[in-house]
Amino acid sequence: MVMSTVKEATGWVGWIGFAGIILILNGIFSAVQGVVALVGPEAYYVVTDGSLFLFDITGWGWWNLIIGLLLAFAGVALFVGATWARVVAVIVAVLSAIGQLLLIPAQPWWSLIVIAIDILVIYAVTAHGREVRLDD
Repeated sequence: MVMSTVKEATGWVGWIGFAGIILILNGIFSAVQGVVALVGPEAYYVVTDGSLFLFDITGWGWWNLIIGLLLAFAGVALFVGATWARVVAVIVAVLSAIGQLLLIPAQPWWSLIVIAIDILVIYAVTAHGREVRLDD
């Protein structure tokens, strides 16, 4: 008698879908945030000495635009269920959280909310990402 070693998917498979949707939304929000910073920096960021930590306003605008596009791509790729998509999702979520950490002086509440969501996405993808394959 041969015993099957295939595990059953748990309810966390739904959280992987949630993580994908959140990554897409976070990406759209970050991209819009970046475009606004590039088009009208005086209307968006509060700056004291002309820069925010590493970059000036234009630099942060480009950072948010690029990270936003990568977040959206990672969210779409996460629905594929492939290992590479999960790796990309985690890397981009980590980069997003680090970027938001540096933006806390300019946007404290928004940055903390995005960091918390990024951590939730990272947990869902790393702890239960393999279950997406089992659900097929």
